Amino acid sequence: MEINKYGAINFDKEIFSGKHFEDVLGNLQCVLVARRTIMNPDGVTWPQYDTLDILRQFQPMTPSAIGEKLGFARSKMSKILRTLKDAGFVEQMSGESDKREMLTQLTAKGVDFLNEAESTRHLMAEQVAACMSPGEIAIFTELCMRAANVLHENIKDSDDR
Repeated sequence: MEINKYGAINFDKEIFSGKHFEDVLGNLQCVLVARRTIMNPDGVTWPQYDTLDILRQFQPMTPSAIGEKLGFARSKMSKILRTLKDAGFVEQMSGESDKREMLTQLTAKGVDFLNEAESTRHLMAEQVAACMSPGEIAIFTELCMRAANVLHENIKDSDDR
């Protein structure tokens, strides 16, 4: 028995290269995207959501600090913040020590949006957990983390090419 770098047993690749596994994974992706669309009537994009989430953790922040944490170019960060500001999710004010420096923070609407997103994730987790035993939940959690890690790592690897 061989263990790969992700902690999984290496089985014959033909077992998992079949269409069924791919179809199931694709279906899960479609369901998750559809649920996100339903819970996101404001049409907040992933980069916008990430910006709101980082602000919840570290606000107030300068646009350059947000962009640095998220790996966004200045122009992209500027567009994201303008869109979020126009939608009423964030507000900007001059810094205390340097009036030219803009600080960004969440508005009540931004906080409400993030709280609703969190509530929706919690409800989804409860629905999925209701059809699983505690052992299955532990296994599913581990497998999801492993799948997310390998997919995330492959994104980084493709960026290096």
